[in-house]
Amino acid sequence: MGFSRSLNRTVGVFVFFILDIVDFLLCFTYKTLDFFFESEWKPCYCCPPPEAKPISAGGNRGGKMIVSERSGDYSKVVSLTRTKIYLDEISDTLYSRPSLLTKLTKLVKCFKKDVVKCCDESKKRSPSTKKTLLTVNSTVVEKLQRTPRWSDCHCTFCTSWLSSSNQSLFVNVQQPTDNKAQENVVFIHGFLSSSTFWTETLFPNFSDSAKSNYRFLAVDLLGYGKSPKPNDSLYTLKEHLEMIERSVISQFRLKTFHLVAHSLGCILALALAVKHPGAIKSLTLLAPPYYSVPKGVQGTQYVMRRLAPKEVWPPMAFGASVASWYEHISRTVSLVLCKNHHLLEFLTRLLTRNRMRTYLIEGFLCHTHNASWHTLHNIIFGSGSKVEAYLDHVRDNVDCEVAVFHGGRDELIPVECSYGVKRKVPRARIHVVPDKDHITIVVGRQKEFARELELIWRRSTTPQLHSIN
Repeated sequence: MGFSRSLNRTVGVFVFFILDIVDFLLCFTYKTLDFFFESEWKPCYCCPPPEAKPISAGGNRGGKMIVSERSGDYSKVVSLTRTKIYLDEISDTLYSRPSLLTKLTKLVKCFKKDVVKCCDESKKRSPSTKKTLLTVNSTVVEKLQRTPRWSDCHCTFCTSWLSSSNQSLFVNVQQPTDNKAQENVVFIHGFLSSSTFWTETLFPNFSDSAKSNYRFLAVDLLGYGKSPKPNDSLYTLKEHLEMIERSVISQFRLKTFHLVAHSLGCILALALAVKHPGAIKSLTLLAPPYYSVPKGVQGTQYVMRRLAPKEVWPPMAFGASVASWYEHISRTVSLVLCKNHHLLEFLTRLLTRNRMRTYLIEGFLCHTHNASWHTLHNIIFGSGSKVEAYLDHVRDNVDCEVAVFHGGRDELIPVECSYGVKRKVPRARIHVVPDKDHITIVVGRQKEFARELELIWRRSTTPQLHSIN
């Protein structure tokens, strides 16, 4: 066991050093291609934010920009309107992903700084100057556009949201024929997925009794499926939550509802429970990515290393590492797969003689690199140090049943994460399903899981049911 782990790490050092070089070269390649196709250089996160320069909000017509003020694991995002300034947070892992190549580059830069000394005294701060100064990061300012990038898919499915005046999330609704549901259930999918993860598995397998009493609402998160995929979005936690609240809770006037969430969706579900504690009737989490961050350790970096450990085996860990650490390699994968998702769906049907349903492929591929890259870092990694506080709030302030399901063979999110939730919320019921992984915790056992959900909802139902209609 020890030899295998050592071999895995040794091979990983070599493989990921090669990937560091490839990603470095792809950086220049994409800058050239972006300039050729879009007539302007496009920034990336290969470099940290620029040095502090004070700015004024006056004259700004609105938009979003990263500022170089650091706050724990985050940099600030300023949203400017005519009357208000809003603050949001982005994960530092977007621009701080140490590698052997970057360490060598830093050594060269440090050497140059020691040789060349700056003599411009005007650049020094005066004693009265505040230490914290807001500064613009062109990484975001230059990304303000809604039209698809040349490397994104331009098919009618992926761009249908552009022709709609209603910039809300796509919500797949199944409700009783008499339109008089007594309760609501909101389903939130995970990373690189869509509402079809629920609608193609659970929705057809709920009992007639459940279909006549519950309204099921499965949402496509911002950047996925049929939902908007704006290029000017940083896909922060605040943006995701506001879109869910506007498109689901407000749109359908939900006063109370059950929550069912998978993987990344568990973080959003916990955040919703914190914001709407009195509305949650039950909370069901599948493979929650909760990592208890040790004291004194940077939460974002810790979670990234736990989830993406830079190992070549198992394949799931290798894929997660490539997607997490390499901005330009992951963009290349998105360019090859996502832009050709219709072809891949066709080939899948052809090779399996139409025996395999392709809804998982649709969920996995119908997104943009901008959406997946920012969501991965700002939600999963960026919320690493927040989830613990969310769980504390659920334990103390949200009076609902908490159920946690996890596949015993989940190679992406270890089952210890669910046991960690149990330690934080003692009343949580833990269900570890042997021989199931991150996907087959639902897919392949949808009938059984549908019955388990119905049991949870029945236990959570008060004697007096109130219709929302």
